[in-house]
Amino acid sequence: MILPITVYGNPILRKKAQPVSKDFAGLKELIANMYDTLAAAEGVGLAAPQVGQSIRLVIIDATPFAEEEPECKDFKRTLINPEILSYPTENEVKFNEGCLSLPGISEDVWRPDKVEIHYFDENFVEHHEVWDGMRARISQHELDHLDGKVFVDRISPIRRRLLGGKLSAMMKGKASARYKIINNK
Repeated sequence: MILPITVYGNPILRKKAQPVSKDFAGLKELIANMYDTLAAAEGVGLAAPQVGQSIRLVIIDATPFAEEEPECKDFKRTLINPEILSYPTENEVKFNEGCLSLPGISEDVWRPDKVEIHYFDENFVEHHEVWDGMRARISQHELDHLDGKVFVDRISPIRRRLLGGKLSAMMKGKASARYKIINNK
């Protein structure tokens, strides 16, 4: 089932998400619905707060970047209670990011190009991995959502001011997207 995506300005996007327990009711269904939603919106990552659930759950499908980065081929992951343990390199890379919760906005964001990450998959199997390139970028973007941050928090104050009108309109319920959204009121 395709879920509506929460738009910038909704308080759930600013809350620190809660850990997920193994007995979380409806978890498998929520994960399946999130993958359906991600596919319908043509995104590469989705965090549970973006679909109205303030829990530490993220899904990633980096497949669209497979042509540029072969490691992204068939790279689909469910991350439960993820945490970034370290940034194994000090190298940061700029990339133009967008977000399903901020339709129509994209900006250049600098992020470390490698992460060491710990998470549980949909079967609560523990993983400890090092990702680079787009896998690292997508994971950082989505994990920000779990801590109440969005990508525009990572751009310069001047760029944020220039986006002020668009952000204000979203907060007032004047957002539109080609996918299902929950507008603010």
